[in-house]
Amino acid sequence: MVQAEATARYIRTSAQKAGLVLALIRGRAVNHALATLQFTKKTVARDIEKVLRSAIANAQQKDGFGGDVERLFVSSCYANQGPSAKRVRPAPMGRAFRVLKRTAHLTVHVSERPEKVVAVAADTADKRPRRPQGKKPAAGARKSAGGSRKSTTKAKE
Repeated sequence: MVQAEATARYIRTSAQKAGLVLALIRGRAVNHALATLQFTKKTVARDIEKVLRSAIANAQQKDGFGGDVERLFVSSCYANQGPSAKRVRPAPMGRAFRVLKRTAHLTVHVSERPEKVVAVAADTADKRPRRPQGKKPAAGARKSAGGSRKSTTKAKE
């Protein structure tokens, strides 16, 4: 099973905003993830798409890759916080407000799904005893547990 990863560092967005988009593609097939990123309105989706394409290319270069990109899926993806640039914004009466320009490190891991092995049963007949079709248990055979609920039906006399 082939595993590959790709990382983009110092992307000019916050890790929280990137994490929202990464949650959309986590666990999906790579083609489905690329389609999702293409139609996501967030700006960071373009950067994540580049990282995902790089991870796919890294997987194709690994020894033991089967050659089928259809079997690759996003096994994990996350955004770590990078360094923040501190800036100063002038405020009224000689004061200043601090502005943090955040960055993020985006990481995407792709893995190859194992091939499905189909087991063929020698005997397809089921040995379990079954209830005959069409017959249901008698109406009075099933009694309630007698909890705190009161019965609304009156007994016949």
